[in-house]
Amino acid sequence: MPQVYHYEITVPKEAEDQNGHVNNVEYLRWTQDATMKHSEMTGCTQATNVVGATWVVRTHKIEYLKPAFAGDRVVVKTWVANFRRVQSLRKYRIIRPSDKALLAVGETDWVFVDVQKGTLRSIPKEVRATFELLPEEKEADISANEETLCFLHT
Repeated sequence: MPQVYHYEITVPKEAEDQNGHVNNVEYLRWTQDATMKHSEMTGCTQATNVVGATWVVRTHKIEYLKPAFAGDRVVVKTWVANFRRVQSLRKYRIIRPSDKALLAVGETDWVFVDVQKGTLRSIPKEVRATFELLPEEKEADISANEETLCFLHT
């Protein structure tokens, strides 16, 4: 299973706002879409459903570095950085491959919630096992070492 998942999109015209570049809400949408695709691919979605739980966002943080425009091909790179008792930190880098521009960086803190009770619950080992964590010291390799990463088109 790949540590880093790549979610590729071509920016549609309707993603641009009145400022002539991609609206910040689109970046958030892309990170969510990449998360869902990665979770489905690894089996996390199925494992979570089996134990009667779901993932809920606690916080999002995105730093916008450069604008994207309609027609740009953009890649969202995402990985799971850690698991704690009821939380998991997922990180993102959004890149435009044509000029290797880093457009945004971000992270989302997810909490594991019991579907029936609506309360936090410990993340079971079968859910944790669906992801291979990427240690912080290896994050620098994400941009520098493209050939070692799994590239998935959506």
